[in-house]
Amino acid sequence: MGNGQDLQAYGAIVAAALVTYGLRLGGLLLSSRLPRGGRSRAFMEALPGTLLVALVAPGILAAGPSGIVAATCTAAVSLKNGNVFLAMLVGMAVKLAGQYLAG
Repeated sequence: MGNGQDLQAYGAIVAAALVTYGLRLGGLLLSSRLPRGGRSRAFMEALPGTLLVALVAPGILAAGPSGIVAATCTAAVSLKNGNVFLAMLVGMAVKLAGQYLAG
């Protein structure tokens, strides 16, 4: 890389960092102005679950039928006994079995 390209790369990294931390700071500053009850509270309490689903669902769907079955088994084991580690082990075992059986 030439000297000009290095400077441009560092500038892009600094700009990305400033935007990221600016968004975080903005969220913290605006959070004090949000209503604390009613629908707003219900929305904010449901938000982490919806974000998790939004991040995990595409990976599950991309894994195909064995991924969907494995995710379902993982959720079922986790809901049944509350042991997240066991649920992950079951999910991985189901996914591996699905891949093995698929060929």
